[in-house]
Amino acid sequence: MKYKSRILDALDVETFLLARDEGEAKGIMEGLLVELGFADHDIVFLEQVGCGVRVRARAYVHRPGVSYGWLAGGEQ
Repeated sequence: MKYKSRILDALDVETFLLARDEGEAKGIMEGLLVELGFADHDIVFLEQVGCGVRVRARAYVHRPGVSYGWLAGGEQ
């Protein structure tokens, strides 16, 4: 079983990025999440602090309300 398949809903990622502004940090985080294989994601928090930006994102494996393959005993 793959590690990602053990996630039932989403993975929260928080970090501090060196960035000029919140827009640049958002782009960096979105690119990172796609690079990690999470195409479905939301940026939920951005805060400029000195030389960078605190960023929090939620990367969805299964959004709430979608059809869950693991519920029926199969995998999706």
